[in-house]
Amino acid sequence: MAAVSSASDTGEPRGRHPPERRLLIMGGPQSGKTSTANTILGDEVFDPGTETTHSNVGQTEIYGRRVTVVDTPPWAIPSDPEDNSESGSNDNTGAESDSPPQPPPSLDSEGPCMGAILCPPGPHAILLMVSVTQPFTEIQRRAAEEQLGALGGGTWRYSMVVFTGVDKLPKGVFIEEHIANTGEALQWLVERCGSRYHAFDNTQKDTDENTQVPELMEKVEEMITDNQGWYFEVNELILLEEEQARRALEEERMRMEEHARQREQMIGGPPRELRLLLLGWKGVGKSSVGNSILGRRYFESGQETELCLRRQALVSGRRVTIVDTPGWDWFSVRRTPKRIRQESQRGAALLRPGPHTLLLVLPVVSSLTARKRRTLLAHIETLFGDSACLHTMVLFSCGDWLGRTPIEEHILRGGRELQRLLEYCGNYYHVLDSKTPGKDRSVSVLLDKIEEMIRENGDKAFLPIQTEWLSEESSYSSDNTEPEDDCRGCQLQ
Repeated sequence: MAAVSSASDTGEPRGRHPPERRLLIMGGPQSGKTSTANTILGDEVFDPGTETTHSNVGQTEIYGRRVTVVDTPPWAIPSDPEDNSESGSNDNTGAESDSPPQPPPSLDSEGPCMGAILCPPGPHAILLMVSVTQPFTEIQRRAAEEQLGALGGGTWRYSMVVFTGVDKLPKGVFIEEHIANTGEALQWLVERCGSRYHAFDNTQKDTDENTQVPELMEKVEEMITDNQGWYFEVNELILLEEEQARRALEEERMRMEEHARQREQMIGGPPRELRLLLLGWKGVGKSSVGNSILGRRYFESGQETELCLRRQALVSGRRVTIVDTPGWDWFSVRRTPKRIRQESQRGAALLRPGPHTLLLVLPVVSSLTARKRRTLLAHIETLFGDSACLHTMVLFSCGDWLGRTPIEEHILRGGRELQRLLEYCGNYYHVLDSKTPGKDRSVSVLLDKIEEMIRENGDKAFLPIQTEWLSEESSYSSDNTEPEDDCRGCQLQ
């Protein structure tokens, strides 16, 4: 819960200059936040023509008092079928209501609550923007309540509703009548803010008779007096935790959307992109296999892989994305260091929304014992779950060693353990010559087999990323990059 503090705690000298006033501006999409912030600041400090994705701060002086204004990104309004139809019936209430619905925020934007950190030690007033040209329904009310709650306890005593676009009200209609006619949701918001509200017309900001900013600051002073000079003290730890939770939910939403898109894509044919995860114990040639598939030396072969690396190229008309991972221990799962196991899961998380195929690399020159087979399967099931077998293919490396011997004959000679491994993988396997990247014609055949596996899996076209993989990923090491950061390493040719 956030704390409250007296304005005298700011350490500013009294009697010489009036104390600073800090205003945090919040609101939903197209609520007039940025225009109102510019009106208060008396200048075009913020660009009202672009979407606000990160909080911005500006300062000015009003009657000799320094005023800090923080403009924040719009809070998300959940979509609702009834709300959409209601909006459609109110298209004539104002020009802004004709605009298309706003998409949910992306991972590139931050939550509006993070703006509170930019006005330390905390805002004196939280101004909630509400446009009179847009319907204020129960959906908007819940969104406002959720955002104020995310800041911490006790926020409502520092909050005030600011109505924007009042010039769009019918002639002779005052803001009090608008509040009474709009409905219970808006009335609840105004009452929750202690019946504190103010009407703003941003089209009058350049006129000499504009008194709305001084009047707003008078109301802010009255609220500060009612709060005995206290301001809302921000708990940065709580806000950072809230932002982390918000981003996790947004990440899950994007994953689900990508999953749905991928399923629709599979109805008409194979996916335009193939996402492959290279797995196996140490020294099996995973990096060389990745180079062979992509047709170029993207991965450093001949040395131990410590961290996951993602690379991408256009191969046989498909966009192929590959993640190379550190090798496992061949003796047991326990002997594979925890950080290596977490790195394997992180590699899958780099292939959002999930890898189509786990390529289990196995050199044709090595023999497969019962222990090795059990250890390989234990790694796969422990790290990726029981359904991973539906997406696993054995990829034999060092195929040039076979010479003229067919791979099927090699499998028969390999004994029962190798055959049991292939049965686990649905008898999906392929052999690759990893010595000459870009010259192995069997790469196209491999991609055909992968697409065949995807079609066989139907609506389970890929192995979805699990929440625990993401949590392991985030807690692993500060030296590791997040999945979005690794995109800078992707190369598409």
